[in-house]
Amino acid sequence: MSLSGGTYAFLTRHIKNFRGSSQPILAEASDGLLYIVKFTNNVQGANVCFNEGVGNELYRAFGLTVPSWKPLLITDSFLDQNPGCWMQTPEGRLRPESDLCFGSRFLGCDGERLLEILPGTSIKRVRNIDTFWLAWMIDICAEHADNRQALFLEDSQRILEAFFIDHGHLFGGPNGEFEPHLVAPRYLDPRIYQSVSSEYLLNLKKAALRLDVDQLWQRMQTLPNNWKTVSALNKFDQCLCRFSNGDILQSIINLMVETQRQANRSKCREQGSGQERPCSVLCAGIQTTKLEHGLAANGTGHPACA
Repeated sequence: MSLSGGTYAFLTRHIKNFRGSSQPILAEASDGLLYIVKFTNNVQGANVCFNEGVGNELYRAFGLTVPSWKPLLITDSFLDQNPGCWMQTPEGRLRPESDLCFGSRFLGCDGERLLEILPGTSIKRVRNIDTFWLAWMIDICAEHADNRQALFLEDSQRILEAFFIDHGHLFGGPNGEFEPHLVAPRYLDPRIYQSVSSEYLLNLKKAALRLDVDQLWQRMQTLPNNWKTVSALNKFDQCLCRFSNGDILQSIINLMVETQRQANRSKCREQGSGQERPCSVLCAGIQTTKLEHGLAANGTGHPACA
């Protein structure tokens, strides 16, 4: 069984290779569905499949929209018949391991319109736009070492829904070696962070403190054993500890607020005549404190469980 409740399927048809340093492929599986596939011996690092699987489950636990996924079996016969799916390295082609790989359900089937980059006029059509704040908080706690990525699926009424994708750089990156800057996992287009109330920000903290970390840890245990590395497990444990520490969560939220406020002020100056215009991001009264101060108050460079 996979974390998301489905049985294993195996790859049956290689369709195309995708761009990206993780060198994913689009393939059809024995269940008749299409998946974005990442291999266990990924050229980025040994933790990619773990990060993808647990990252999707972490986002789902917070109620965020992610594609469904499952472990997919890649066989020797499939690899022999489809050498085009092998990965490229400076030393030459690298054969994927015949094992359980990560498969994320392909979005945009059946003629659905799928957008990767939104023009400014379309941002207001995103139904779940406020969830980008929650995603940012999660990514900071999970030490996401890359910008947040999302795809936008358009329905028949032209309403867009954001799906959060590509979690391979969570938990300190593909090898668990990074301690990224806290702004690193922000979505690249700051316009996506629309104004939210202080009540909304308080609810972010409450949602993290309500997270059932024991249940999430149990879900992680059902991952294929070869996906679990020491560095991945340690980083995941540290992430869950942050979700249990109210002081650290508040420091993170304060930093997010101040960072976005500064970004909006800079945008206003660029668009104006050199005179700064009011450009409020959030309701007044939010205190701003650097996360490092919050960590220092706990006497350690890394958050500890409450």
